Amino acid sequence: MDADSDVALDILITNVVCVFRTRCHLNLRKIALEGANVIYKRDVGKVLMKLRKPRITATIWSSGKIICTGATSEEEAKFGARRLARSLQKLGFQVIFTDFKVVNVLAVCNMPFEIRLPEFTKNNRPHASYEPELHPAVCYRIKSLRATLQIFSTGPM
Repeated sequence: MDADSDVALDILITNVVCVFRTRCHLNLRKIALEGANVIYKRDVGKVLMKLRKPRITATIWSSGKIICTGATSEEEAKFGARRLARSLQKLGFQVIFTDFKVVNVLAVCNMPFEIRLPEFTKNNRPHASYEPELHPAVCYRIKSLRATLQIFSTGPM
């Protein structure tokens, strides 16, 4: 492959994780009995609620903290979180949607070439760590962006 040829990388966002608070105590048993698409994990003290549109899964604690996973954009995550808050309001809780924050974004891209992991790690030593006995990927940390990349030899990150 020539160094002059420009190749556009397709970066695909696969998961956006967000968190928000309801500012009220939530009765998990009531949510489990009256809510739709709910799994009650009583031994752990949480409820899993799934929405179909947008396709997200929410983990709900009685303290009012809710974590939503599965969205593919920040807008979709916020829309799903607000829909979830509205469904909790319809169950009779005094929900106030506050402290919304995106806490993690997972994206995938394929490189058009193979990466030699030992050489890559050696050349990027302070930022890259590679333990092939533990994990088949290089862990590359960018502190200024607070990002972590998992780089595999076949190209996918």
